[in-house]
Order: sequence, then C-alpha cells, then structure tokens
Amino acid sequence: MSATIPDADAPEEIVWQGRFVTAKRRGRWEYAGRARGIQAAVIVALDGEHVILVSQYRVPLGRMSLELPAGLVGDEEGQESESIIDAARRELEEETGYRAGRMEVVMTLYASPGLLSESFTLLRATELQRVGEGGGLPGENITVHRVPLDGLRAEVDAWRREGGAVDVKVALLLGRDLLQET
Repeated sequence: MSATIPDADAPEEIVWQGRFVTAKRRGRWEYAGRARGIQAAVIVALDGEHVILVSQYRVPLGRMSLELPAGLVGDEEGQESESIIDAARRELEEETGYRAGRMEVVMTLYASPGLLSESFTLLRATELQRVGEGGGLPGENITVHRVPLDGLRAEVDAWRREGGAVDVKVALLLGRDLLQET
C-alpha cells in the first residue's frame, strides 16, 4: 500500500539566503540548510582513553557550548573543492592543536531533520599528536578539553549544571550510558 506524502513533490522556494544559511519553504514546511551546498565535518578525536572536546560561545544559544571539534568544508573562497578529510584535518588542528595520524569517515548524519536539511560527516581521528595550542581562528575563542572516556558522563553533567549547553553530537559518545538511570 503506497501512501502519498504531503508536500514531498511541492517545489522548493528559497525564502532568504545569507552567506552560510538558506531559509527554504516546500509546501507547508519551512526549514533551513547550508548555502551553496557547503558541508560540515564533525570529528571524534580519540587520544588513547581520552576524547578531545571543545567549548565556545554560541550566539544562537546565548551561552557556552560543549562540542565535538567541527567545521565547514569548502566554505572559503578558493577552497570550494576541499575534501571532507582535508577539512576535518584542518579544523581539528585549528580548533584543538592536535594533528591526526589517522582520519577516517564514519558516516553521514542529520542533526535535526524536521528543521534542517543540513547533514554532517562524522569522522574518527586517532594517532593524535599535539602540535599547537588550538583555540581556533582569531575571534573564535575555543577552549580545548581532553576528557577521559570513563569520566565523560560526569564531565557533561557538570558542564550542564554550570549552565553550559551541550551539542547533541556529544551524546554519540555517551552511547548506552544515556540509557542508564542516574
């Protein structure tokens, strides 16, 4: 039995477009996506029994956010053909000061498919070497956190108690721990 999906075949309309974000409408649905087909790379950086996280102020949230290192792919003029792996390597080093000896694609995921058409490619970085301080580009003010995997839940809980936001992608690292009662 085949059901008709409302709005699936409606034409897509661009309502507004900025440098990085496009607001769209398709039938009754309003959603946002990345402008110009820009993609995102999100990195799970594993340093032995530790994971490398970052925190930075996020204007849409109005507070600091604990996150996996991440960045846009091919967003700068002249870098439009940048590969996902190259972007992930660049972003990891810029944000955290770590260089990955090994970087591999895990999968493509969607963070909020009812609101965003944006996908991100999740990558795993291992064989890390500290080559700098990190902190991102000027003005990003990124703080690097090297967190023991067996203490990640406590670190996230403490961050939240202090009023910090936590990016949903951090939950990927908590796995089955999220299903346990506290």
